Amino acid sequence: PLTFVITRVAPRGIAIVTDSTEIELKETPYEPEKGRRETATDVHYEDIGGLDRELQLVREMIELPLRHPELFERLGIEPPKGVLLYGPPGTGKTLIAKAVANEVDAHFITLSGPEIMSKYYGESEERLREVFEEAQENAPSIVFIDEIDSIAPKREEVKGEVERRVVAQLLALMDGLKTRGQVVVIAATNLPDIIDPALRRGGRFDREIEVGIPDTKGRQQIFQIHTRGMPLAEDVDLNEYSRSTHGFVGADIALLAKEAAMHALRRVIPHIKIEEEIPAEIIDELRVTNEDFIEAHKHVEPSAMREVLVEIPDVKWEDVGGLEDVKAELAEAVEWPLKFPEIFDALETEPPRGILLFGPPGTGKTLLAKAVANESESNFISIKGPELLSKWVGESERGVRQVFRKARQAAPSIIFFDEIDALMPKRGAYIGSSHVTESVVSQILTELDGLEELTNVVVLGATNRPDMLDDALLRPGRLDRMIYVPPPDREGRKKIFEVYLRNKDILAKGVDIDELVEKTEGYVGADIEALVREAKISAMREFIALTAEKSEEERRQAVGNVMIEKKHFEDALSRVRGSLDLDRLEEAERHSWQILYNREQQSTLEEAISVINRTKIRETGETEQEVRDLMQALKDAVYQRKKDFGEIRRLTGELKTRTERPLPKAGMAY
Repeated sequence: PLTFVITRVAPRGIAIVTDSTEIELKETPYEPEKGRRETATDVHYEDIGGLDRELQLVREMIELPLRHPELFERLGIEPPKGVLLYGPPGTGKTLIAKAVANEVDAHFITLSGPEIMSKYYGESEERLREVFEEAQENAPSIVFIDEIDSIAPKREEVKGEVERRVVAQLLALMDGLKTRGQVVVIAATNLPDIIDPALRRGGRFDREIEVGIPDTKGRQQIFQIHTRGMPLAEDVDLNEYSRSTHGFVGADIALLAKEAAMHALRRVIPHIKIEEEIPAEIIDELRVTNEDFIEAHKHVEPSAMREVLVEIPDVKWEDVGGLEDVKAELAEAVEWPLKFPEIFDALETEPPRGILLFGPPGTGKTLLAKAVANESESNFISIKGPELLSKWVGESERGVRQVFRKARQAAPSIIFFDEIDALMPKRGAYIGSSHVTESVVSQILTELDGLEELTNVVVLGATNRPDMLDDALLRPGRLDRMIYVPPPDREGRKKIFEVYLRNKDILAKGVDIDELVEKTEGYVGADIEALVREAKISAMREFIALTAEKSEEERRQAVGNVMIEKKHFEDALSRVRGSLDLDRLEEAERHSWQILYNREQQSTLEEAISVINRTKIRETGETEQEVRDLMQALKDAVYQRKKDFGEIRRLTGELKTRTERPLPKAGMAY
């Protein structure tokens, strides 16, 4: 049989061949031109989704000079010689280059950086010269260099002589391009910062275009492109998939669509015999369903985000017991700017750039951060303070830059710094402290204040020692919203128990949640979670002991009758202790004063504590109980959630008056 290759279609784009289509047969067999990729002829602008801005910029810089060089002649300016496309892998850099070459019908030469390099002296430079000579001879031409960072790294940072010579040769070739706008070099990289700066000046790579991660609208366009030939079931909602695929690039979405189709295919494989012809009705009934896309999504991760851990948490507000005030504050700071941006624009105000969650350990700071990321449909980048620190000079700062770069690409996103006090302690406050932490503090402050705006990126920090944080971090424009996450009160503990004991069917009748709440004074959320888990393990332990001699079938049937009883909770209470006794609660409260209150209020609280500590109950008869009551009233006023500073000052003054008053003279005894 004869094989035909379609080399050109007029008009361009997808075409339907009918009996009226004119077909022109060439006399000579079709052979791809030297250096030209056949795939370049397969890509059109309509095959590229989510990159409208980038495509427009590339067309201005490349297509316009190739089609209308007279415009540049009239203006007396040189058309651009080179365009550098940079961005994460899979965003469509190569696709853009192929589409432009195809649309302007230019000679397209593509070469990968590593394939130019040779160990033999002069061979790498010779290959480059051959490519540029071919481009000049076949103008208009586009030379596409993929992975340019591998052949043109910064010369001062490379040890090999070959790389230096190749960079010098590339510079000379680009300077020698004489054909006015008829030969354009497009280079692609995902590491623009390591390219030799001499290449990035005007007259060489005149324009640098970032090909970023697509937003929701862009992802929707890409889904439509990759599913346009796919038989979709009625329950498939591409809008929903585009909303739930934060951080996905075009290549990831293509893979997701392919994986969904393969999942649909696996459903029919058991009903067919591979070696026989497949019945037409099975092919006609084949549909890609919503379930196929859901399953595919479980197996496809956003490739651009694999360098840092990015997740979309499955924690919801209802999974966080109590803390209603804290939830409301977080929703205002994170959800509102994403859901109601028009209000912020109308009032010409900026949302908070950073939020500090502070409070005792185990109170739910990390859980809150995950919940707000999920509720606001944001990507969640979790960074443990110590894991960014490196003993190598500059590595820690590079790690910080990388985290913020990824967050910008994955926007809307939340960067969560857990144990932020380990990463950003007060500079110069600790003798012998490493300069690494000081440089990391400076780098994070630079990123927060940076010229590159943090659009739809929120920085969340969590700590139980806010007094150790660098003061510069807490000023407006950085972590300017500070939220205290207190240990749960009685009502809070009850809500936490209700979260972890949602399944009422496994609770025996004798279990009283209110009684458990009374017995867990000083327990934080993490303690209550551990307590419930320990009670369940206690019930399991008893069940396994009772059914040890039964058959497997009898044990399986008996599993449905397992209940958590009061005795299991009593056993758990004996094993799990609360994290916070009264002294620790008061200490955690005092650590928060520096953040929550101004200097005058701090001074009032510190004076009150000082007076309480200095007061000694003296044997004063009937006044002893009054002094005790006054001390307790002052202590309650100091440590209560919402403080009345006027009342604290009044009680402090009264206690000072009572304790400093001289005792009445006792009668003389002889």
